Order: sequence, then structure tokens, then C-alpha cells
Amino acid sequence: MTGRSGHAGRPADDLGTVLELPRPPRRVVSLVPSLTEALAVSVPDRLVGATDWCTHPAGLDVVRVRGTKNPDRAAIEALRPDLVVVNQEENRKLDVERLRAAGVPVWVTVIESVEQALASMGRLFGEVLDVGTPDWLATATREWARPPELPGTRVAVPVWRDPWMVVGARTFTGDLLGRLGLVNVFGASADRYPRVELPELHAAGPELVLLPDEPYVFTAGDGPEAFPDTATVLVSGRQLTWYGPSLATARADLLAAVTGTGQGAVT
Repeated sequence: MTGRSGHAGRPADDLGTVLELPRPPRRVVSLVPSLTEALAVSVPDRLVGATDWCTHPAGLDVVRVRGTKNPDRAAIEALRPDLVVVNQEENRKLDVERLRAAGVPVWVTVIESVEQALASMGRLFGEVLDVGTPDWLATATREWARPPELPGTRVAVPVWRDPWMVVGARTFTGDLLGRLGLVNVFGASADRYPRVELPELHAAGPELVLLPDEPYVFTAGDGPEAFPDTATVLVSGRQLTWYGPSLATARADLLAAVTGTGQGAVT
């Protein structure tokens, strides 16, 4: 769902909420790691606050405002931001409503596909921040316009264990997999991140299991042993789930990992 544009000084976010912005924001707080990296790389002088979970780029030196689900609203307000950037999936509606009630403009992104990610980032930087298209976004747009390159391999992507949870329908990660040519065996599930028992995961018939390092940190000693008869690959969760500058290199990195030509551990 891509938002609609307002007129000059009144852009609409991805949910269609119109913001009153008399000038391009100069003090921005991000409550999403992907968005934080995008802002820090593209407009470093404007980013003044981020969550404790915002780990990229390395050495980021801004005020920390707690987590994505429990942001310190008082600390955010104290930073006097003229924009707070959030995501519908990662942040709480309650926090958005209370920040807006305190007079803080909040821009909500909705990203469930690669196309939405590229369009949403384009609007944020082009229409709201008024800095045009960052180089990484232009590169990502070209990379993800390429046709699928993998042969329809059936994959499963666990994101948690005990209980096991996997990538399901209507997700950014699922769309990204499809654009590589992979087939998500849980792509037709009713839930976006269904909980499954391990036998059910096996019964779905994946030919390959991708094990990311976030949100659950799968490692060579924690994850592959659950799939003794199925090939597994350890991959970067950032390449699978982040929609900032990592999108510029994610395609090549994931293709290399899946085909065994990169650094991903294939077992």
C-alpha cells in the first residue's frame, strides 16, 4: 500500500496521513533500524535520534531513545524533532498517536514488498526530505528490476525457534525471495509469520532452508542440526529483511550465499 502525495508542504505518508511540514525536516528521529541506516547514510546531519536496536552504520553517534516497541517518548520530544520516522509493522500505533498528540510529526512507512520499499524510500527522500534519490536507492532500484536468476528452488525461512516461526505471506522477505527466483513453501499461509511445529516445517518440503542471524540468531551450531536431510544456508538477516542501503548489495550477496559462491555457510 503506497501512500498518496499531498500538495507542497503537506505530503501524505504510506497510510495516507497528511503531515504539515512547513519546510524539509532538519531534525529527524528514526524508530526503525532500516530507516535509521538509510537516513544516517543519506542525510547524516539531520538524524538526531534512533533506537537502541539501530546498529548500522557502525559507530552511529546519535541520542538513543530505547526500543522499537517501547520508545522513550519523553526523550524523543526533548530532541525537538520535526519528523519521526516509523514503520507500521515494527512500531506501535499507540506511540504514533501519542507523539502526534504531543505535536510531533510522524511519518509512517508500510513495506511488504521490494517495490513498496523502493517507492517508500523514494518518497521519503525525494518529497519529504527534499534531497532527491540517494545513490544506494538508485542502485537498488536497478538491481531489483532484474529478472529472477534462481531455478524455482523451494525454500523455508525460519525467523525463530522454540517455537518455530517462518516467513509467510505478504512480507517484504517473501517478495524478495520471489524476485530471486526462490519459492517460499509457506508463501500461501494465512499468516505473515506463522508458527509451525518442526515436523510441519519438514513436511512442507523445502529443498533449502535459509537461516538468518536475526531476529533469532541462527549459527552453525544452532539451527542446521534441525534439518539433517535438507540443505541449509546461514545468511545475513540484514540482507533478507532490511530495506535501506543494504538493498543495493542484497541481491548479489544472497545469490552468492544460496549458490555457494559467497560467505554463507552451506551445510
